[in-house]
Amino acid sequence: MARGSGEAVLVVDADNGIRRMFVAALDAAGYRPLVAVTAQEGLSSAATEDPSVIVVDLDLPDLPGEEVCRRIRAYSVVPILVLSGDHRERRKVDLLELGADDYITKPYSTPELLARVGVAVRRFRQLQTTLAPGADDAVLAVGSLTIDVSRHRAELNGRRLALTPKEFGILTLLARFPGRVLTHQQILHEVWGNGYDHELHYTRVYTSQIRKKLGVEPGAPRLVSEAGVGYSLVGPSDDD
Repeated sequence: MARGSGEAVLVVDADNGIRRMFVAALDAAGYRPLVAVTAQEGLSSAATEDPSVIVVDLDLPDLPGEEVCRRIRAYSVVPILVLSGDHRERRKVDLLELGADDYITKPYSTPELLARVGVAVRRFRQLQTTLAPGADDAVLAVGSLTIDVSRHRAELNGRRLALTPKEFGILTLLARFPGRVLTHQQILHEVWGNGYDHELHYTRVYTSQIRKKLGVEPGAPRLVSEAGVGYSLVGPSDDD
């Protein structure tokens, strides 16, 4: 079911009451809500309806919400927001590592959820603009790492790195300022947007994943953490 005429937001949630409330709020805010009650319905809509944001509750009747995230992220860069009553940081970290862009714990307010959807929509528009032909022909290089911004492609010694959208965003941001320490807040603001200044575990999760993917290949830059401050991308020539 779809309404409205704005950006499409897919809501995958088996709870009728929550789903109806959220859909009404999205509709009132000018979005075009798409709804799915099961994981399979959600996966089908994600593949055919081209949503700008997908909101997934982890408690679904046929498949875990984690599996929905995994399958969508295998082929799409669309932002995924997950909903859960589990407040444990380890659970949040696990979902972020699967490719979720945001983790919203229950109970949550409708304004908060709409605000996070709005941030995700804006970031997705920016990503689409970046990927558009001729949008940005910059190619960044730090050591043997090259980042083709317009093609959304990063290579290390000629080997393509499999990066999630957020990993690519962080690595590109750091590569624009090699050797310079960017604070947690700067990274969160540039990659996630306003309202994420305190989500420091987001940067920890993604920088850890980036380090693993950079590895220790010849000429690979190092992602260096400055305790309590932030991160920098250091080229091999800057090593002591």
